[in-house]
Amino acid sequence: MAARTRHVPVRTCVGCRDTTAKRELVRIVRTPEGRVEVDPTGKRPGRGAYVHRDYRCWQAALKRDRLAHALRTAISPQDRQALVAYAESLREKGEVTT
Repeated sequence: MAARTRHVPVRTCVGCRDTTAKRELVRIVRTPEGRVEVDPTGKRPGRGAYVHRDYRCWQAALKRDRLAHALRTAISPQDRQALVAYAESLREKGEVTT
C-alpha cells in the first residue's frame, strides 16, 4: 500500500501569475482597518495576496496595480512605500533575485 502524500497548499503570485507552494510566497494582507501590510506569519485577519520573494514579482505587483486589484482596495502612498521598503530589505538580505 502506497504512503499517502500530504496536501501542500498552492497559491498564485500576483506579480508573475505563477502557482507555487504557499510557504514559498510572502503574504500581503488588507487589514480590517484598511491598511495594506506584509504578513510574515500568514495568519493575520483580512484579505490576502501572495508575492514571490523575487524583486521582479514585487515590481510587477506594485507597478501594474495587480496587488491593489487582488486586495480589492487602493494602496495608500504610505503603505506602498512600506511594501517597497520590505522588498528592498529582502533584496539586501539576498533573499530575492534581481
